[in-house]
Amino acid sequence: MEIKVNFLDNLRLEAKFDDFTVVADQPIRYKGDGSAPGPFDYFLASSALCAAYFVKLYCSTRNISTDNIRLSQNNIVDPENRYNQIFKIQVELPADISDKDRQGILRSIERCTVKKVVQTGPEFVIEQVESIDADAQALLMPSLAAQSSTHIVGKDLPLEQTIANMSEILANLGMKIEIASWRNIVPNVWSLHIRDAHSPMCFTNGKGSTKESALASALGEFIERLNCNFFYNDQFWGQEIAQADFVHYPNEKWFKPGANDALPTEILDEYCLEIYNPDDELLGSHLYDTNSGNIARGICSLPYVRQSDGEVVYFPSNLVENLFLSNGMSAGNTLAEAQVQCLSEIFERAVKREIIEGEMTLPDVPQEVLAKYPSILAGIQALQEQGFPVLVKDASLGGQYPVMCVTLMNPRTGGVFASFGAHPKLEVALERSLTELLQGRSFEGLNDLPQPTFSSNAVTEPNNAVEHFIDSSGVVSWRFFSSESDYEFVEWDFSVQGEHSNSEEAAALFAILEGMGKEAYMAVYEHLGATACRILVPDYSEVYLVEDLIWDNTNKALLFREDILNLHRLEDAELEALLERLEDCDSDDYTEIKTLIGIEFDDNTVWGQLTILELKLLICLALKQFEEAKELVETFLQYNTNTVERGLFYQCMNVVLKVLLDDELELDHYLVNFRCMFGDERMDAVMGSVEGSVRFFGLTPTSMKLEGLDRHQRLIDSYKKLHTARAKAVAL
Repeated sequence: MEIKVNFLDNLRLEAKFDDFTVVADQPIRYKGDGSAPGPFDYFLASSALCAAYFVKLYCSTRNISTDNIRLSQNNIVDPENRYNQIFKIQVELPADISDKDRQGILRSIERCTVKKVVQTGPEFVIEQVESIDADAQALLMPSLAAQSSTHIVGKDLPLEQTIANMSEILANLGMKIEIASWRNIVPNVWSLHIRDAHSPMCFTNGKGSTKESALASALGEFIERLNCNFFYNDQFWGQEIAQADFVHYPNEKWFKPGANDALPTEILDEYCLEIYNPDDELLGSHLYDTNSGNIARGICSLPYVRQSDGEVVYFPSNLVENLFLSNGMSAGNTLAEAQVQCLSEIFERAVKREIIEGEMTLPDVPQEVLAKYPSILAGIQALQEQGFPVLVKDASLGGQYPVMCVTLMNPRTGGVFASFGAHPKLEVALERSLTELLQGRSFEGLNDLPQPTFSSNAVTEPNNAVEHFIDSSGVVSWRFFSSESDYEFVEWDFSVQGEHSNSEEAAALFAILEGMGKEAYMAVYEHLGATACRILVPDYSEVYLVEDLIWDNTNKALLFREDILNLHRLEDAELEALLERLEDCDSDDYTEIKTLIGIEFDDNTVWGQLTILELKLLICLALKQFEEAKELVETFLQYNTNTVERGLFYQCMNVVLKVLLDDELELDHYLVNFRCMFGDERMDAVMGSVEGSVRFFGLTPTSMKLEGLDRHQRLIDSYKKLHTARAKAVAL
């Protein structure tokens, strides 16, 4: 994690990281102002808080109340060496906690991350740099041996060279990549989480049988998502980018809708139009670009090559963004390597969806076949020793597709997790299924798995497929666990041996799609110095429903974005018009405004937690529509998931509006005790909101220039690095 420090007045310091700001000071006796804890005080508190977190985690997963658990920490200083200290953590537990859980709670404290880092002894590297922002040296694996040469199936270069190449590309872009976490809870299964230190919203997860393969996986995913702009999906990229020579890619084209908002004739082809516009309901305005919001330019469209004949077909960026998410994108040392990875994932997700929605039963992989892969078997056995039964299934549907499945059961909670993996080689597909199962997960995380169901509606509901795609948190049918499988086991093998194996395997995977009657369209991206591709298979690789282009398109942000960002400047008539559009909006009242308009507000601000419901409430207050506001306040309080402070503000607002709207009550008769209950500051904010001197309490003013929106500005800064690199690449 990158922590940037600013020097404030006197001895006060300010540390900024993620969306948080921490201020440190020194006691008055040390010439400070005593306005905040000192740096060392924060350090001491961090270990106590970390210990308490693990206690809370242990208790939460076992439904143990922490109301009567107390924890304290004291540091005992050696009088002869003040740097030699004992951290004494004491826990007071209520009498009704079992001996087993008492020991479990004490063991949970032993897992405290701060404690383990201190005990291991961190190494400090202190250096001077010309510019902190320009120093984009990747913070990855300093111990990675440059002279090593580890080859794995599917990679055209050794892992060490792959990691070095990708790290250099990211550094050249000006991105400082940091590892936020590593996990290795069973043998031969590694995962990690990496992110851009400047813009932590840009992150990926990697997985593999070794730490090197997991790191290469994470870096590859990071580069693929940069190339395909996935980190910036649905977001507003700012007015500067909106007016630039290009918005997404230098080879994009913009087409104007025809008469009566008809689709431009230049986009899509007949095959795609039958899929995306079967009833002639899709309009040109449905396809305006969300990221720029520049309607005047027309529909931003990106070139894809149709694989059946090599013809270029233009796909609206809006269509790709709305339907495909990250499905069908990959980066590699070579284009063929990227294609194999990309197509494998397309099959993995499509076959997974077919199996889950079809409530199919898959055949078990025989033990003698599993025995051929001892490193995979070791990981499975380690899970079983921890009390998690594991089922290994052949998901090839009778040898048609290169897909495997590993399913974990949690008898403690009744939850299950079906993980799928794909690759032309069975061993790699099986390994990916297992590593995907545990990617970023602890043993405690396996307690959150959903329970199976016999409800067909639950597994076929479209959002279940989306949840399976995002993090495999969807539900599966109990029919999946029948002993009567729908297919016979096939020890399939789609792999090819030799120097050009990836090229031949990619051709074989394309051939499967062709045999299914599917068209594939591919875009190749090399502007950033790495080879990446995106493959679209209409009516096969979409994540969201085609109808979403009409009924749940992300470009509905264009109806609201400018007015909401200029909220404090709107006249009453403009506020009334905005309120009417919000009322007519198809989005749920609990949709967050940041999702609605594509702006990354800081999570720990009122903007960051603002919903459509609360925005309508605040507009009603500004318009003095108190009856409507009172109804919305009651709804807010009934289903409030906001902060305690925000809840108290509306609790106070609720009683004030109740008095104001009741002809038999006088507000003056209640003000004294309202102030006793809610405090002067909160009461002043409520009365100001009612009287009109306070508008949109808690929402700091901003505009289309995005001033004060640091988190979103950092996201735009990240995208501008790509935009600059693309412009330079085509200028050469």
